Amino acid sequence: MPKRVILIAAVTVDGYIARHKLEVTNWSKDLHIFKEQTMGYPVIMGSNTHRTLSGELGGRESIVVNRGDEPQVVLNNISAEKCFIIGGGRTYLRFIKNLTHLYVTPHPYIFGEGIHLFHGKNNTQLKLQFKKLVEIDSANGIFQYQYRVK
Repeated sequence: MPKRVILIAAVTVDGYIARHKLEVTNWSKDLHIFKEQTMGYPVIMGSNTHRTLSGELGGRESIVVNRGDEPQVVLNNISAEKCFIIGGGRTYLRFIKNLTHLYVTPHPYIFGEGIHLFHGKNNTQLKLQFKKLVEIDSANGIFQYQYRVK
């Protein structure tokens, strides 16, 4: 099982990751840092997120999970030191109790409705410790916030 399970996401300032379940996101300015950070590590995603990708994520093992897959079983089958949960909202919620870190990049958009970062009924609270701020596009106020789960 990986020592670090990292949620990585681009979100709107009102907390959405997409407007609908099969939206192909073209507003994310942090794709270069996403590629740099995830390269060489397993990435876990739900089937809807997998369908929205324009192609395979080269240099990374893609693990597509379905509703019947148990998060702990999926993680137990990973031998890498870390892995990334890359979406969508239901997958983030299913793995919430396993997260060790969150890398969140707010973008200057407001959707008003759509898919929340943690989509569905959530009774879990995470206490986070700020670790690092990564500059993405300072002219447009876009930074990645990195947290460790306490």
